[in-house]
Amino acid sequence: MSYTYKDTMRACYVGFITQAIVNNLAPILFIIFQTEFQISFEMIGRLIFLNFGTQILADIFAVRYADTIGHRAMAVAAHGFAAVGLIGLGVFPQIFPSPYVGLAAAVMIYAVGGGIIEVLVSPMVEALPTDAKASAMSLLHSFYCWGQMAVVIISTLVLWLLGTQVWVVLPIAWSLVPLYNLFRFLKVPLMPTIPMEHKLRVRELLRSNGFIIAVVLMIASGASELTMSQWSSLFAERGLQVPKVMGDLLGPALFALLMGIGRTIFGIWGHKMDLRKMLLASGVLCVICYGVTVFAQNPLVALVGCAVCGLSVALMWPGTMSLSAAAYPMGGTAMFGLLAIGGDIGAAVGPWAAGIISGVVQNSPPAVAWGVQWGLAADQLGLRVGLFVATVFPVLLVVGLLRLRRSGQRTPATDAAGV
Repeated sequence: MSYTYKDTMRACYVGFITQAIVNNLAPILFIIFQTEFQISFEMIGRLIFLNFGTQILADIFAVRYADTIGHRAMAVAAHGFAAVGLIGLGVFPQIFPSPYVGLAAAVMIYAVGGGIIEVLVSPMVEALPTDAKASAMSLLHSFYCWGQMAVVIISTLVLWLLGTQVWVVLPIAWSLVPLYNLFRFLKVPLMPTIPMEHKLRVRELLRSNGFIIAVVLMIASGASELTMSQWSSLFAERGLQVPKVMGDLLGPALFALLMGIGRTIFGIWGHKMDLRKMLLASGVLCVICYGVTVFAQNPLVALVGCAVCGLSVALMWPGTMSLSAAAYPMGGTAMFGLLAIGGDIGAAVGPWAAGIISGVVQNSPPAVAWGVQWGLAADQLGLRVGLFVATVFPVLLVVGLLRLRRSGQRTPATDAAGV
């Protein structure tokens, strides 16, 4: 069989679906982990931090060695790590002396795969012979959303129909996706990378004021997106007291659907839109959505805020990458890797901080007494306060975009010069 660049693009799409599985399967199981293994909000937040913290280390490794080892070999290895880690998520807690250590080990293994995939796939797509690069990037990232939605809906329905005791089978079944794509990456054609002598070095990128702002935008984007998506399932059940099936389908599933729709729309018509204005509007909408989710008294209104938040974050991650790719056409793997590191820092710190704050508030007698006056139990109050504090991240995105505009970063040439 002869493979074409269309097959390469499809393999990249499945790569982002793999990353969606890695990042979004465990949150569906958080309630089960709490019940079966007696773990706290902070320990759950720590699992999220371990996932994205390990992805940061994998990002750094990929930035340093991807061009030396080869993109094909790295992509194949990444999917192998993802598959082994997902299998471990179901197996390790049963065989490790401490179930929590087993969960942490599995998370760190599949996080290595997720981090490498994140660094490699974007420059692979950017290098393919296609027009409208920003639209292509947004369309690529939409497959993360479709993967997230599939993980939430299928996993939730399986647990509802067959019972929570079958949860150990879910990660093993989902591991088939990266295993399939591993063999695809063995065969699909890859475009030659940018020659070393033409690439911008890491130190050159970090000297640019515009690129530093782009990294800050990625931190804000990662935290804005992942804090809501990682905590929304547990928040719906514990914070809003709605049944798990309804909470998952109206919260994280709709979050993923609207995020995917936003990225797909930009993928089709993005060349006609002003990306910076769209990003600024996204940041403002995200602040509003966090506020509605936290302060709404009606659970359905809060779930609508959670869902629409998916639309608000849709362009943040791919949009920032597209702005940077246009400004630094010779950035190569180093540029995408540094941006991925920024995104993963936000994705690690945002949800973890929300977990820490939720735990502190939940265990604070004065806070609990105050919450009782508003009809909120300790866990409800803790989760709401944790998400409220996370509003700082979309605010940071808006401030960063305004700072980028004031600094005169209007064209690739001026941005590359760090004006």
